[in-house]
Amino acid sequence: MLMNSFEEGRVILVNKPLRWTSADVVKKIRNRVHVKVGHAGTLDPLATGLLILCTGRFTKKINEFMAQEKEYTGTFTLGATTASYDLETEPENQKDFSNIETAQLEIVARQFTGEILQVPPVYSAIKKNGQRSYDLARQGKAIPLDGRKITIRFFEMKILQLPRVSFRVVCTTGTYIRSLANDVGQALGCGAYLSSLCRTRIGEYRLEDAIDPESAETILKTGN
Repeated sequence: MLMNSFEEGRVILVNKPLRWTSADVVKKIRNRVHVKVGHAGTLDPLATGLLILCTGRFTKKINEFMAQEKEYTGTFTLGATTASYDLETEPENQKDFSNIETAQLEIVARQFTGEILQVPPVYSAIKKNGQRSYDLARQGKAIPLDGRKITIRFFEMKILQLPRVSFRVVCTTGTYIRSLANDVGQALGCGAYLSSLCRTRIGEYRLEDAIDPESAETILKTGN
């Protein structure tokens, strides 16, 4: 009875833990339900938060979920950059950030609100000449990627304790928050990189309704 429901199709909301890959989560759930499982939008290993999984026949709906608006929270660290735009690579190009004030953050946030052209990070899964961009970057053969039109519907930043700045972003699919961090750093003149990221919403689906993958054995067994 339980297996039939997963074969027919279910949506499972999972709170992806830090350092898990999206594929790790899919494997965990697939091993429990024993049917086809796919996820609607990759989260990097260094990101946490909402991952939508579709089972059985609902895997055909994955693109519909991926196209929905997304919300993220997290932190940028000012005063340096990284090649990957996050903590995958080491900070470099240190600059003074001590003069940054809330008013500057508000001005910069407005600059990146609305429809903008964003260049994805070279450390991304986008293919260039038949190879993943991140593979080329790790080989020291990074090739600049073309800009893409995205829309940021809401963007705010607040100083936590410099150099850390918290943020909340509501955006369309295809937005790279790592690129946003790097662009913000350029606009402020001191550099910045993404130091933490959590996806809190995809369309109408919210993180507070998600399950921990480590608890999946018990929760899925009951059919809830």
